[in-house]
Amino acid sequence: MFPRLVLSLGLLLAAGAFIAQPASAKIKVDAALMKTLDPDNDGTVDMNEAKAAAATEFKRLDKDNDGTLDAKELKGRLDKSAIKKADPDNDGTLDLNEYTAIVEKDFKAADPDNDGTLSEAELKSKKGQKFLKLV
Repeated sequence: MFPRLVLSLGLLLAAGAFIAQPASAKIKVDAALMKTLDPDNDGTVDMNEAKAAAATEFKRLDKDNDGTLDAKELKGRLDKSAIKKADPDNDGTLDLNEYTAIVEKDFKAADPDNDGTLSEAELKSKKGQKFLKLV
């Protein structure tokens, strides 16, 4: 229970740091970020860690607590065309499953060696930065 609480608090703090940055700003990949995204401390972010971070970020972004994210709530992370692509039910919003699908897609795009993990170097790449905007 305590490790989950620590992880959740860490994710919220890291997410707050991301929000303070302009949408075009590069997200700093450092020890603090890795500690937040990599709770097993193996030096990489795996898909389960990415999904956990995405779920925490989704909850934080869902300001109206309706279980979906609209374009306003996703501002700086996804543009309208990306939202439309990720919205198979065409309701103009993303639910957690739709949001997680984007995170998974961007995770895989940022993993050019296909080892199922993202290293610090991969997170610093252009595709890694795109992934980080979502988590």
